[in-house]
Amino acid sequence: QVQLAESGGGLVQAGGSLRLSCLASGRSFSSGAMGWFRQGPGKEREFVAAIRRSAGNTYYSDSVKDRFTISKDNAKNTVYLQMNSLKPEDTAVYYCAASIPSYYVSSAYARWENYDYWGQGTQVTVSS
Repeated sequence: QVQLAESGGGLVQAGGSLRLSCLASGRSFSSGAMGWFRQGPGKEREFVAAIRRSAGNTYYSDSVKDRFTISKDNAKNTVYLQMNSLKPEDTAVYYCAASIPSYYVSSAYARWENYDYWGQGTQVTVSS
């Protein structure tokens, strides 16, 4: 089992920044990827970003590319999501997720069904 705990959410004005953290504990694994998803009010869960645990390749949704940066610190078992130039439409609950398998096709990490463990989520609210 893997436990994931997000932190760093809060209220910020449009144009501001936040950094989310996701601490992983329990079973250790070196393959697969870590991802961030979000779910806004009345919306479906959507992919935000992912990072392969071994190679560090990163993937982003078009809506956050060039504004958000995902990174990892394997020694600390922590994944980060640096969010800059935040917009009101970024308001959502942000979830950290862990995918154990290593998928050859990177687009597989944009599908929430391919993740095995999820955190409880952290609220991000961007005011206009």
